[in-house]
Amino acid sequence: MRILIVDDERLALGRLASMLGQIGDLEIIAALESGIEAVAAIGRLHPDLVLLDIEMPQMDGFDVVEAVARQAAEQAGGPPLIAFVTAYPHFALEAFDTGAIDFICKPIRLPRLEKLLARARRALAARDATERLDDLRSNLQQLREATAHVEEQHFWVRNRGELLRISTNSVQWIEAQASYVHLHLDDCSYLVRNSIGALADQLASQGYVRVHKSALVNRAKVVRVTHGVGNGSVVLEGGAEIRIGRKYRGAVQQITRAAANADPMATLAQSGQTG
Repeated sequence: MRILIVDDERLALGRLASMLGQIGDLEIIAALESGIEAVAAIGRLHPDLVLLDIEMPQMDGFDVVEAVARQAAEQAGGPPLIAFVTAYPHFALEAFDTGAIDFICKPIRLPRLEKLLARARRALAARDATERLDDLRSNLQQLREATAHVEEQHFWVRNRGELLRISTNSVQWIEAQASYVHLHLDDCSYLVRNSIGALADQLASQGYVRVHKSALVNRAKVVRVTHGVGNGSVVLEGGAEIRIGRKYRGAVQQITRAAANADPMATLAQSGQTG
């Protein structure tokens, strides 16, 4: 299977390429950082499957689908299967039945990626890519409306005399400190004047969950929920372990439920004592 991958975030693109490299019987024919490049490459290289990021500047994933559909009408040969990549789990759930072969949520896990590829192989065997592209194109307006309310937000933070734009997507967790909050990223943190309560309301649509009176976690960064000492904790991609407050135990169900909804066959890894 010949695969073309598209993501404007270079780190995410490299991570996806590395994961695909662990799977046999496929070839990455291009790894591109823009929708404009993707449209040209799809017309030239004729991939079997395109893994397409939705949130990209200039030409987003939906624009790419429209352009590919126009190409397919003008060129001989069948169109590629399209699988969307998104940072918003609830969007994937709402928009699944649209003609895309799959919607996969960031951060991408290898078992989930393998299921996507198995689905793509079955679709290729059935030769239904053209029908799927027609369905997907007819549902683009629905998809755009579904994502309109979750447009990515950002923080402006001051650092050494400069103002830095920090996307909410890149933050692992947020920690309250008096009248300020710490934004914890993979390898650094920034202090911002704001309240944890206000941010909990503002960032709920971005997938943030309050798990403690002084902590918000980015649901997309959670890799494990533990049920050991006390009320347990959540473990994030960067290795941070955030204790769950007694009042916020329902957040654990919210996090694990979202993971199950994004992939009904998957369960967020849990560990610790039971009983």
